[in-house]
Amino acid sequence: MIKFRYLNDLQGYGHFSEDFFKVSEFLKDIQKDSLEPMSFPWGRWEWMFSLPFLDPDHLDSIGVWEDEGRIVALMTYESKFGEAYYVLHHLYPYLRREIAQFALRDLKSEEGFRMLVPDDDHEMQKIVYKMGLTATEEKEQLAAIDLNQSLEFVLPQGYYLENMKDHLDIKRYHQILWRGFNHSGEPTMTETEIKDRKISLTGPHINLARNIAVVAPTGDYVSYCGTWYQEGTTVALVEPVATDPHYRKMGLGRASVLEALKCCKRAGAKYAIVGSGQNFYYRLGFYPLATYTWWKLG
Repeated sequence: MIKFRYLNDLQGYGHFSEDFFKVSEFLKDIQKDSLEPMSFPWGRWEWMFSLPFLDPDHLDSIGVWEDEGRIVALMTYESKFGEAYYVLHHLYPYLRREIAQFALRDLKSEEGFRMLVPDDDHEMQKIVYKMGLTATEEKEQLAAIDLNQSLEFVLPQGYYLENMKDHLDIKRYHQILWRGFNHSGEPTMTETEIKDRKISLTGPHINLARNIAVVAPTGDYVSYCGTWYQEGTTVALVEPVATDPHYRKMGLGRASVLEALKCCKRAGAKYAIVGSGQNFYYRLGFYPLATYTWWKLG
């Protein structure tokens, strides 16, 4: 018998509760044996709880559907309340309408509501349209790569690679993410900022040996690639990727991503995915896997 319930012990970023692990296991199992497109893989769920951007005030609005205690569907927001993502086990397609009704009822904020729907889920598109939602031009894309292909690269002379398990410098890590995501000026190094960066690397399933930085002759991290992969599964997630603007067009982003993918391949991954449609990834051998559209109320 299918039962709905709210997750009741989520506590915000940096906290990994019993319900957190139950959802993580559900998401992991969907891609355990195959490359199944999904907007919210387990790595995204773990990254969500690893960042300070997570709105902690509405976590008790996240809901799951269970069959004899086993999760078969999830409806959640990521960081901002008022946005809805769903993951549905393929054996329970009849839950779509209930999922959409729940999302509109319990995840709508005072500022509005929008829901991410796969472009190939035509049944859900019909349902949300009848509920008053309209497709927008805003998209999320998913790309994949077969790790059996060549993952070779060449680094410029004087540059080298470090993994975060053996060589993590949290201030250099903070610096590359600040610069790599195009923030202006130099990052401040407040106690809170450094604490947040440390927490971002403490997810229960993260393996820092598979998170790779390119180091410049100056000693700075100038490109970085994080990954999320669990042994015994098929698919790794690439997130985040950042390259210092002053060091772009040098093959450094390519090197950090491909080296991280090599690490995942050695651990058993057969594919990797990334939530992006950028040409940068296509030039590495990724290909478009799925597209999702934001449907907005009103």
